[in-house]
Amino acid sequence: MQNDTRSEWHPIAATTDLPLRHVFHGQLFGREFAVWRADDGFVNIWENRCLHRGVRLSIGINDGRELKCQYHGWRYSNRTAGCTYIPAHPADAPARTITNRTFPAVERYGLVWSSEQAVGESPVVGGLDEANVLALRAIPVNAPAARVVEALRSYRFQPSARIDGADAEVSVETASATAVALRARADGAETFGVFFVQPVDSNRSVIRGVLDGQMEGAQRAAVLRHHNEHLSALRVAVERKASSMPAPAPIEPVFEPVSEELASMPELTAHGRKAGIRVQVARKWPAADGIMGFELRPLKGLLPTFQPGAHIDVHMPNGDIRQYSIINGPGETDSFTIGVKLERDSKGGSICMHEIVREGDVLAISEPRNNFPLRRDALNTIFVAGGIGITPLLAMAQALKNQNLTHELHYFAQNEGQLAFPERMKYLGETVKPHLGLSPDTTVEQLRTLLTPYRRDTHLYVCGPGPMLEATRAVAAEAGWPEEAVHFEYFKNTKPIDDSSSFEVALARSCLTLKVPAGKTILEVMREAGIDMPSSCEQGACGTCLATVIEGEPDHQDVFLSASERASGTKIMTCVSRSKSARLVLDI
Repeated sequence: MQNDTRSEWHPIAATTDLPLRHVFHGQLFGREFAVWRADDGFVNIWENRCLHRGVRLSIGINDGRELKCQYHGWRYSNRTAGCTYIPAHPADAPARTITNRTFPAVERYGLVWSSEQAVGESPVVGGLDEANVLALRAIPVNAPAARVVEALRSYRFQPSARIDGADAEVSVETASATAVALRARADGAETFGVFFVQPVDSNRSVIRGVLDGQMEGAQRAAVLRHHNEHLSALRVAVERKASSMPAPAPIEPVFEPVSEELASMPELTAHGRKAGIRVQVARKWPAADGIMGFELRPLKGLLPTFQPGAHIDVHMPNGDIRQYSIINGPGETDSFTIGVKLERDSKGGSICMHEIVREGDVLAISEPRNNFPLRRDALNTIFVAGGIGITPLLAMAQALKNQNLTHELHYFAQNEGQLAFPERMKYLGETVKPHLGLSPDTTVEQLRTLLTPYRRDTHLYVCGPGPMLEATRAVAAEAGWPEEAVHFEYFKNTKPIDDSSSFEVALARSCLTLKVPAGKTILEVMREAGIDMPSSCEQGACGTCLATVIEGEPDHQDVFLSASERASGTKIMTCVSRSKSARLVLDI
């Protein structure tokens, strides 16, 4: 029976088992599930274990958007089950490979259905109206499912309208390996009921009954009491008989281990500017003056897990590729929302998104990358956004808001009409502090007020136009902010690039030495040699193509590395930076 029914759909919970912010412990064929409903209504059914130390997630915390393990605080996202935060590595974006196993979920007839190896659609039962049913109390039975099903064939009950009687005629309408459909008739009244048997383990089952027709008040209570008493009596009889027979061996579920390496290191993806995901523009709307919002939904399946601060490459109809931050809050995993500012000096990217791309269009995007991760271990977090620089910080602020962590978002713009995504600003409430129409000098003075003095265990995140970022970093340095507490992201590199030098680059792990001529980047030469190096913006702003320097002196031309990273000479952005020495050795 087990081999035949593993591919079938089975009820593992009742809809009423999933109240607000609860996690239900389900089980099927020996496998345990953490079952929880997110605030957006999506029902998650996951392997009931944290990927870190195997602690049951059914004792975790459902905050409505993410599920938090109680042991070491790992957080997993609604829908994707991907890890979004590891407290032991607060400065790193968890690898996308850290993803729990998920199982399908369908709500029907007041029950939640799933399957280990789902084949086909979930059951449709003739005679049951999905909108007009009464789910009975679940009855656990210490006996194999086959014996419970056999006993249910002789189950006797009264029609709901004649609940006080005792002479109903009950007939078996249909029966299968895991369900029995019965119809009770008495005095012109009849009730159709289906009794599903959930195979919890080899010697444990759960009876989940569903009756046609909804009842209210005293009648509903009487019907529930009637079936609870009769099914409980059936359970006693089945368990008595089962106890006299040899117990079958427990079912041992097969787990897919996640290596310790994957569970502790940031992701290193080996690909260039690839776009393996197809999305449709489900919605396009003005998010502010000169800023267009786009809601991107997958053509099939689920979108990959992302963390606050992540961005995607969008491949446009005109052939351009641009990077846009995901502004979603935690648990918003059915779509990606981005904001695109129409640049006055646009080279075609923002014009294409504003004027050519329409609702219903299909776009190719990359998987999310995060070189601007959010720490969640600060006593206070200060966000400073300039213009369209609000987008990654908006995602971060929503994440801290959801966890009730102290933060403040300072938003610099020319006027109120340029404050993007007002509906999300409203959600953030009083933590948003607009600063409108300030001159550059007044902006610097305001920044000095915000950032002076530096307070321990406070982190600063800043994103916006290049001059504003430089000013904010300078003010923070004057106020004594340590470099590791100041996090920044440039949207583009406005520095002039000098690519007139030529030099050798040796790739230590690839046992390959290449010549980088004038006019070509290290990244381009490596790709020509078959080295598939990840990249995104390819202008020294995002950090995706970062490489470790073993020997030689880098000629830094990026805006991603900090002053200390530049001084150390151990890192280089291969898309724009070059070498001052004749030879550069990289750990590639």
